[in-house]
Amino acid sequence: AQAERFSQACRVWAPMYNQKTTAGLAIEGLTDNKYEQVAYDSVLAAWRDYLAHYNDGRPIVFIGHSQGAAMLIDLLRSQVDPNPAVRKLLVSAIILGGNVQVPTGKLDGGTFQHIPACQAASETGCVMAYSSFSSEPPADSYFGRPGQGVSLQSGQTTKTGEQVLCVNPAALSGGSGPLAPIFPAPKRVAAPWVEYPDLYTARCESAGGATWLNINTIVTAGDTRPRVTASLGPKWGLHLYDVSLALGNLVQIVQGEVSSLHLSR
Repeated sequence: AQAERFSQACRVWAPMYNQKTTAGLAIEGLTDNKYEQVAYDSVLAAWRDYLAHYNDGRPIVFIGHSQGAAMLIDLLRSQVDPNPAVRKLLVSAIILGGNVQVPTGKLDGGTFQHIPACQAASETGCVMAYSSFSSEPPADSYFGRPGQGVSLQSGQTTKTGEQVLCVNPAALSGGSGPLAPIFPAPKRVAAPWVEYPDLYTARCESAGGATWLNINTIVTAGDTRPRVTASLGPKWGLHLYDVSLALGNLVQIVQGEVSSLHLSR
């Protein structure tokens, strides 16, 4: 649902790793990270195996969401950001629902020292990050607020002087733009995917110490298409749909990055 569409732009490698279970999240929450090292060790092993046997010097797009975003933040901080030779391979990092942090008002620093926020579709060596909500995240939100919630999964405890990075995939240079949602099709549809054009727009917003991708629903008379809701509760926002809401935009951005480097799959 989240990775397959990127095969339009690149070869997809999706390592399995020892992820914390849904039951574990329910019991221990997002802030208890005593098992995160087990997960990260398996991600690190997969990364090293990929570099040794499969990469062959090809440029890389890193993609992670939720727990995968936390693992990716740790991996980039330790294996890519401080290593110029490996950093040269970085096309972009798509880190969604994971709280990449930057100094307030800045586009780089904080979580990463050498990987700035993407601001154009042809830019490479940069990061795209956001968490989606339909309104301002609550004070105890897991996402959008530095040094709390999912930030702690990747060891980020800084709360003052930093904000959570928001890069709008519908308008990389800023402002509002139309989203291109792509979801797995329901059983009644004889196709693997379904698109929902002209249903949502998105804009990065900041208020009350939070920064998030605000999802606005376009209301059209007679439009009966389903809408996403904060089904896990207000602290989660639209976390379940972070990827699908902008999947068309993200794939198009990666295609543009690949084209700018004159690469083929």
